[in-house]
Amino acid sequence: MKIDEVIELMETLLEKSPTVPFSNKKMIDGEQLGEYIDNLKMAMPGEIKRAKDMARDKDNIIAEANKKAEEIIRQAEERAKVLVSEEEVIKQATEIAREQVKRANDQADEIVAQAVSKDKDIRNALAANLDKVLSDAEVVLNKSLTDVMSTKSAILKIGAPE
Repeated sequence: MKIDEVIELMETLLEKSPTVPFSNKKMIDGEQLGEYIDNLKMAMPGEIKRAKDMARDKDNIIAEANKKAEEIIRQAEERAKVLVSEEEVIKQATEIAREQVKRANDQADEIVAQAVSKDKDIRNALAANLDKVLSDAEVVLNKSLTDVMSTKSAILKIGAPE
């Protein structure tokens, strides 16, 4: 018999028991009440055991759920760390790439500026060299022209009677 059934029987026994005249007291069948108490004593260990088993099961279920929740949280945190790490690596790689492109552009600008400067220097040197060569050629040609004119004049003097 279950505890709640025994308690109902005890309540019924109390309700049906006669009242002692001139008082609020009831006369209860002691033997019947004793049987009900014995039934309670016998039912209680089983009920208590079931309640304890249920409490233990509940605690086990909660512990298992907490364990699973902690594992899920741990996995989520690890995944978040990986994602944050990957994002950080991407950010760092992007920043490094930007710096390298800037350095390459700066170097290219410097190389172009040096090339323009060297081109200017080479053109200036070439112009100066050509000017010198042409000036030297002019001097030689002028001297040669002078020599030719002198020779012509000398030949004319030799060949013309006076």
